[in-house]
Amino acid sequence: MEWFWPEGFYTLLMIGIFAFGAFVWKLPIAVAMVLSAVAGALVAGEGIPLRHLVEGEFGYLNTILVIATAMMFMKVILETGLLDSLSAWMIRSFRSYPALLSIGIMIIIMMPGMITGSSTAAVLTTGALVSPLLMTLGMTKVRTAAVVSIGALLGMIAPPVSIPAMIICAGVDIPYVGFALPLMICTFPLGILFALTMIFPHIRKFSDEEALENHLNKMQKNRLTLRLMLPVIVLVILFATDQYLTGKIPGMGMPVIFLVSSFSGLLSGVKFDVLKTATDAVDDALPVMGILMGVGMFIQIMTLIGVQGFIVVSALSLPSWLLYAAIAVSMPLFGAVSSFGSASVLGVPFLLALLQHNSIIVVSALSLIASLGDLMPPTALAGIFAAQVVKEENYFKVLKACLLPAILIALWGIAVIAISAPIAAFIF
Repeated sequence: MEWFWPEGFYTLLMIGIFAFGAFVWKLPIAVAMVLSAVAGALVAGEGIPLRHLVEGEFGYLNTILVIATAMMFMKVILETGLLDSLSAWMIRSFRSYPALLSIGIMIIIMMPGMITGSSTAAVLTTGALVSPLLMTLGMTKVRTAAVVSIGALLGMIAPPVSIPAMIICAGVDIPYVGFALPLMICTFPLGILFALTMIFPHIRKFSDEEALENHLNKMQKNRLTLRLMLPVIVLVILFATDQYLTGKIPGMGMPVIFLVSSFSGLLSGVKFDVLKTATDAVDDALPVMGILMGVGMFIQIMTLIGVQGFIVVSALSLPSWLLYAAIAVSMPLFGAVSSFGSASVLGVPFLLALLQHNSIIVVSALSLIASLGDLMPPTALAGIFAAQVVKEENYFKVLKACLLPAILIALWGIAVIAISAPIAAFIF
C-alpha cells in the first residue's frame, strides 16, 4: 500500500521518466537524470527549484575533481610509456611463475580503475594493452574480453579511488577515510580468484616463447628506469603521507596529489604535449563527470520531495533475508543505467537500513555490488567496450562469459555485509 502514497508515486514517476529518457529517447544519462529531477519537483508542487538543482549539481564536486585529475595522471603515464614498460617488465620477470604472473596481469587491468574510479578507463587503457597479450597466450576473444571486463569492475571499486563508495559517503555525510583495507577485502580476493581460474590455465599451457617475446618488444616503448617511474613514486609517497600523517601536516587531498604526480611526469625524461594530454584527459572524463552532476541533482530533488526517505523506510521494513536479496538483485539491475546512479539512489537507503553493521564495511560491499551495473545491458559499458577492444561483434557472448564471476561478486558483497562485525574487529 505504501506505493500509493504520494512519495511512492513520485518514486515511480522519477524512475519511469529517467528510464524513458535514457532508453526510449536515447538521451545521455546525465540529461535523463536532470529531466527526471525537474519532473519530480514539478509534480510535487516545488516548481523548478533552481537553488536545489545547482546545489545538487555541485554535490559531488570533490569527486569530479578527483576523476579529472586522476585521468590526467593516467594519460601522463600512458604518454611516457611507463604503463607499457612496466607491463613488459612484469611479464618477463614472472614468466617462470605462471600463478604470480596471472595475478600480476589482473592487477595491471585493475590499475586504471583503481586510480580513476572508472571501469571504462580500465578497459580502454590497460584492457586494450593486455588484450593482445592474453590472446597471444592462447585465450579466445570472448574469454579475453570477460577477463578485462571483470578486472575493470574490480579496479573501479579497489582503493584508493572508489567513486561508488564516495557517492554513498556523500549521500550520508560520511568522510571518505579508512576505506583502503575494506575495499581491498572486497576486491583483491576476487581478483586473485578470477586470475587463477580465468588466466592461469592458459599461461600454464602456453609454450611459444618467441611469439611472446616479439609481442613484448612491440609493447615496450622505453626502458624501465627509476626516472621513468617518477610519477608513480611521487604518487605513492604523497598518498602515504596524506594517509598516515593526517593531523601532523596539512592534508593535500586527492586532486592535488594527482596533479603534482602528473606534473612530475615532465621530469621522467620523455617529452609529451602537456596541454594536449590534459585536454584529452578532461575529454575522456567528461561523460563520467556529467553523470555525477546529474546524479547530484537527482538525489537533491529526491530528498526535497521525500522520495529518498520513502525508499529508506521501505528498505527498513524488509526482513533481513529479503533485504539482502533486494541488494543483490536491485543494485546491479538499476546500475544498467548507471552504476553511479545505483550507488546513489539505492546505496544510500540500503546503508541506512544496515546501520547495525559497520558503515565503512557496508559502503565498501554495496559499492562492489553496484559495480555490476557496468555489465548489465543495454548500457553494459564494461562489456561493450571490452568486446570492442578484442573486436568481438556480439557483446552478449562477453556478458555470458561474465555471468558466473558476476554472481560470485554479488554473493561476496552480501557475505562481506553479513560478516562485517568480525571484519571490522580485525581491521579497526
